[in-house]
Amino acid sequence: ISLVSVSVLVKSRGTRGVGDKLNSETLTDFFCFQYRFATWKDRVMMVLGTLCAVIHGSATPLALLVYSMLTDTFVAYELEVQALRDPNKECNNNTVYWINGSVYESDENLTVSCGVDIETEMTMFAYYYVGIGVAVFILAYFQIALWVSAAARQTQRIRKAYFRKVMQMEIGWFDCCSVGELNTRLADDISKINNAIADQVSIFAEKISTFVFGFMVGFIAGWKLTLVVIAISPLIGLAAGLMAMAVSRLTGQTMRAYGKAGAVADEVLSAIRTVAAFGGEDKEVERYDKNLLDAQTSGVKKGSIIGVFQGCLWCIIFLAYALAFWYGSKLVLDTKELTPGGLMQVFFGVLLGAMNLGQASPCLEAFASGRAAAKAIFETIDREPEINCFSEEGHTLDRVKGDIEFRNVTFFYPSRPDVKILNDLSTEIKAGETTAFVGPSGSGKSTAIQLIQRFYDPQEGMVTLDGHDIRTLNVQWLRSLIGIVEQEPVLFATTIAENIRFGRSGVTMEEIIQASKEANAYNFIMDLPQQFDTLVGEGGGQMSGGQKQRIAIARALVRNPKILLLDMATSALDNESEAVVQNALDSVRIGRTTISIAHRLSTIRNADILIGFEHGQAVERGTHSELLDKKAVYFTLVTLQNQDLSQTTNVLMFFFAITHHYEYYSNRSSVRRRSPSHLSNSFVQDTPFGLADYQAFTPVNVKNFLYELLSPAAVARILKYNKPEWPYLVLGSLGAGFNGLVSPIYAILFSQILGTFGIADLNEQRRQINSICILFCIVAAVSFFSQFLQGYAFAKSGELLTRRLRKVAFQAMLRQEIGWFDDPKNSPGVLTTRLATDASVVQKAAGSQIGAIVDCLTNVVASIIIAFYFSWKLAFVIMVFLPFIVLSGLFQTNILTGFAKTDDEAMEAAGQISSEALTNIRTIAGLAKEESFVQSYEEKLELPYKSDKKKAKIYGLCFGFAKCVFYMAYAASFRYGGHLVSSEGLHFMMVFRVISAIIVCGNAMGRAFSFTSDYAKAKTAAAHFFTLLDRPPQISISQADGEKWENFQGEIEFRGCKFTYPTRPDVQVLKGLVVSVKPGQTLAFVGSSGCGKSTSVQLLQRFYDPDEGQVLIDGRPSDKVNVPFLRSQIGIVSQEPVLFDCSIAENIQYGDNTRTVSMTEIVEAAKKAHLHDFVMKLPNAYETQVGAQGSQLSRGQKQRIAIARAIVRNPKILLLDEATSALDTESEKTVQSALDEARKGRTCIIIAHRLSTVQTADIIATMSDGSVIEQGTHESLMAQRGAYYKLVTTGAPIS
Repeated sequence: ISLVSVSVLVKSRGTRGVGDKLNSETLTDFFCFQYRFATWKDRVMMVLGTLCAVIHGSATPLALLVYSMLTDTFVAYELEVQALRDPNKECNNNTVYWINGSVYESDENLTVSCGVDIETEMTMFAYYYVGIGVAVFILAYFQIALWVSAAARQTQRIRKAYFRKVMQMEIGWFDCCSVGELNTRLADDISKINNAIADQVSIFAEKISTFVFGFMVGFIAGWKLTLVVIAISPLIGLAAGLMAMAVSRLTGQTMRAYGKAGAVADEVLSAIRTVAAFGGEDKEVERYDKNLLDAQTSGVKKGSIIGVFQGCLWCIIFLAYALAFWYGSKLVLDTKELTPGGLMQVFFGVLLGAMNLGQASPCLEAFASGRAAAKAIFETIDREPEINCFSEEGHTLDRVKGDIEFRNVTFFYPSRPDVKILNDLSTEIKAGETTAFVGPSGSGKSTAIQLIQRFYDPQEGMVTLDGHDIRTLNVQWLRSLIGIVEQEPVLFATTIAENIRFGRSGVTMEEIIQASKEANAYNFIMDLPQQFDTLVGEGGGQMSGGQKQRIAIARALVRNPKILLLDMATSALDNESEAVVQNALDSVRIGRTTISIAHRLSTIRNADILIGFEHGQAVERGTHSELLDKKAVYFTLVTLQNQDLSQTTNVLMFFFAITHHYEYYSNRSSVRRRSPSHLSNSFVQDTPFGLADYQAFTPVNVKNFLYELLSPAAVARILKYNKPEWPYLVLGSLGAGFNGLVSPIYAILFSQILGTFGIADLNEQRRQINSICILFCIVAAVSFFSQFLQGYAFAKSGELLTRRLRKVAFQAMLRQEIGWFDDPKNSPGVLTTRLATDASVVQKAAGSQIGAIVDCLTNVVASIIIAFYFSWKLAFVIMVFLPFIVLSGLFQTNILTGFAKTDDEAMEAAGQISSEALTNIRTIAGLAKEESFVQSYEEKLELPYKSDKKKAKIYGLCFGFAKCVFYMAYAASFRYGGHLVSSEGLHFMMVFRVISAIIVCGNAMGRAFSFTSDYAKAKTAAAHFFTLLDRPPQISISQADGEKWENFQGEIEFRGCKFTYPTRPDVQVLKGLVVSVKPGQTLAFVGSSGCGKSTSVQLLQRFYDPDEGQVLIDGRPSDKVNVPFLRSQIGIVSQEPVLFDCSIAENIQYGDNTRTVSMTEIVEAAKKAHLHDFVMKLPNAYETQVGAQGSQLSRGQKQRIAIARAIVRNPKILLLDEATSALDTESEKTVQSALDEARKGRTCIIIAHRLSTVQTADIIATMSDGSVIEQGTHESLMAQRGAYYKLVTTGAPIS
């Protein structure tokens, strides 16, 4: 590395030197703790790599010795030349004599040496440099290759160990950890560990070695000057330490603010349909921007502080130059304790040592980050799961009968230990019988099922299978006996066949087909273009609710389970599908122990035994008729479901009163994390890809496709977004321009000082040295102000740009039509990541890096001018090496960037598997498929591991070449410089000046090229940004587009509508839909799952436009109507309403985002929704936080908030999409009453599978295969005895 340019290196490292202070405890802990996954082979590689790094670190101080001798040789030669210019002097026996034979003496009465063969001497020094260069190349290669290879091997083991341990954790552990946090640890934290145990360690050893040997070289040459220079070092350390503390604190503040903004973006994008339906786009953009403002403030402060401390550092460094050269010249000229070469040796030795110590601090930062990340990772790896699903322990039974018994079971969820869910539960389930659990929401039914699966262990009591405590049985074996079908089935993003195959390993295609027939899924599967090879989409998003449910039932049946658990297995099905599936379930449960939970009591009245749950206890047990005679819990539920609301108001209020208190405390408190809900049948859920479809549609392919499509955007266009900050950019560029001149000025002053030692007149020498030292002081003062100016100005403009870009990008996302979000590459996870990374990447190229580039360009231009002005021949020779110096940096940057891209893609594939596994851990645990996901994850790790091993060698070669090329440049430069001094009379000072200038120029060019990777990333990020920004939404939500009118009536007509979803263009969902409804009327859509009911509603909301035909609103085509105006007239209540993570009042206010909804209106809407009484019993009433996605509330409570939200909008059209299907009887009656109240005086469209809820509709439209096959009132359709009649009476399929 260049000795002259060592002072310049602080520039490239300055902003990075903000790591933790070096302390022995950190390093000891780090090495003991971090390398626990290293094998003996890894340890040998690391020891050898460290040895190479230490020897490599000593090479530069060793080269300093050569440099010292070289300097003394040049000075001696210059004094000889000056002496022999007098024709009366001659050289004889290496001493200058007068012609008369007497010895010539200088002003100090000393003889003057002569006879220096400068070319021979320079040739010898050149050989020294070449030897050091070759050694450095070899050492640097092994230093990097060995450490990076060892780190790759260890990181591979850590990833595997961590994921395996996470997958074997009990479900209670997942209740207390968020999936996002676990994914972050797998991706980011393990990368931080890898960063901390790879090349950073060898570079740290190299820097420390250079520090030690640099100081040794200084002390050997002259201890006095060394101590003077060292005395200044604490000031540099103090400035760096204060900067590290301040920057660390402000970075934390910035990250927290961006974290909050990211959470807002994720919540909004995940609930985009709700945001669009209620016109909340502008409100959400403001909420997002509010969090960005905090991040901007912290970022500007951070930039200012970095500017101040960078200014202080440079000021101290130049003052140190002045002091060192002034005092050093005293030791050379006055006391003769040093030679000029010795002065250079001391000064550069100490400076080199100090600089390398400073450059080691980013390594400490990486170590600290790695240690913190390793702590969390290793804590998980070391934790023993309470229920270990991979354990071989526990016995298996030779014969399973299927008797299950709860004996005095008391249970609370680990995440809420203060709320008892099961309270001394005792009950039996007989083998081969069908037992139904009945009771209100929150009474412990689903919890009991989870205990049977051994997702949790009870705190007291036991659950037994055939008399054996299930805690003594092998977990995997136990779960293999159980088939479960849940209310909200989770499908993996692979084919239908693969989803069914998850039920049991080694299942044949014939068995899959048989299971699908038994689950009434075969016919709809065969109607699909790809049949069993159809991809179900992320989270099963391409399937309707009923289709997903039937695939899940087939998956359970293919297991041939001894115990069948049905947790509201048919709740999402229409009558037709439910009847057939129920028959299938009835037939397959013969001979099996079956436990069923259902809110539709008609589906369980044929159960052998019914057990009534209340307050976590089994309060009654018997057959249907026996429990009716007891007139307790079951009787109340049946009565509520069979009678009309008007006849059961008194019973309802009584039942609601006795169960409400418990419902609130159990549902609000227990965090029963089921698999993610789906907003509607056609929603695309943000869950990652599955296992089998990677070849066809992997994230890697998507990413490559994107890279091909996106042309890098001009940075000039990015800068247009920075236009308002042009005064800051101008000021910052002025500061950067001067900072760029500092290094060339240093090259001139430094060579000038060396030149003074070649002057024979001592007084002239002292005068010139004093002048140069004063100039150093002036440069120091100006540097302070210019560094601050550059830091502050570019931080200000950069942070404003980042905020503006993030806000504009978020706005552009929310402006897109819903079909855009259906595309997997626009899933909430991808978009949130893009928001977080793209803007900051663009800022790196357009913010502070503009300053860095101006700095580098000024430096390069000034240096080249200086070099060619003072010796164009020598400049040309050195310039030959410039391409190699630049190329070495470029190779290093590009190759590492290339590997990083490959790693990202490969790790993304593994990340998709881990994310899908962690998101759906309950389903995977229930299927006992943890090992399958672990194996898939480990397979995906092979590619990045091979890439890392290859990278180690190529990185080592580039690193070695980059280090060695400087020594070769010095060898050639000084050799040719000696020739010019000897044969052309060039002053030796010019040799140092030209070499210094070119090396400074090379360093600047290297730094400039190091920005190319950031610049390339910024161009790609900007391309993403502008692609999004330039994309015109197919359905504009602008207030200016489309027609509005005063007297909105609410008349709706579907006229010949045909439609296919953009993501599934081969499946036509609507095939000529024709139906209309007059203002104030109620239209009910009925029909089997997947026939297009929910799709029709989405066309009305203009989430999509029909491919053919029209939707008419008050006689006007929907595509000509202003979208915000249309949506403001529509209120919607979905099957699973989305609530935002804020208070109940704010969620209700969300109903109308065009104004501020008063508290009076909120209360009024809540009363109409039968919500007010429940809310007022809460500790914080309307200010109660509902939790993420309303997790603190029961389903009935969430549904009523959604109704209040729709009512406060005072819509002319009310859409009810299966608004009560997921509710228990008690909640349904309350919600249905609220809905009936809300319907009055409004046009209403209802979708419901429970036909009892639609009988009062003015028009009932029966849909089949995307079109209406009959319509009329309940009475007229029953009289026709057609499809609707069949649905009502038998639930038979629609022909």
